[in-house]
Amino acid sequence: METVYDFTLPKGYMDGAGQLHKNGKMRLATAADEISATRDPRVLSNPSYLTIVVLGKVVTELEGVPMVTANVIEKLFTADLAFLQDMYQRINDVEPPMVRGVCPHCGQPVEIPVNFTVEG
Repeated sequence: METVYDFTLPKGYMDGAGQLHKNGKMRLATAADEISATRDPRVLSNPSYLTIVVLGKVVTELEGVPMVTANVIEKLFTADLAFLQDMYQRINDVEPPMVRGVCPHCGQPVEIPVNFTVEG
């Protein structure tokens, strides 16, 4: 199973010296990442900061940047932030379990997602 993913930011992070950094790595999130982020004082005072703190934990590398933190993430261009948010959702998304079966009408094999939230 892949746990670290490469990315290239659409615009790039511009550091204080005016250097642009585009290539990086993001790892899968853990429960601890999300739990500790909810306890961060910045998130407690501004819940919308949660995304910034979590991305600061899971973005493990940004080429040429010594350490990626929430402070680096908050300085990204909005297009890059949106890109990382989308990537985070895609790599951490849990696909529903599937049940294989056979269509009673045509006899073709089918896969049906299992929905544990439906009652009845």
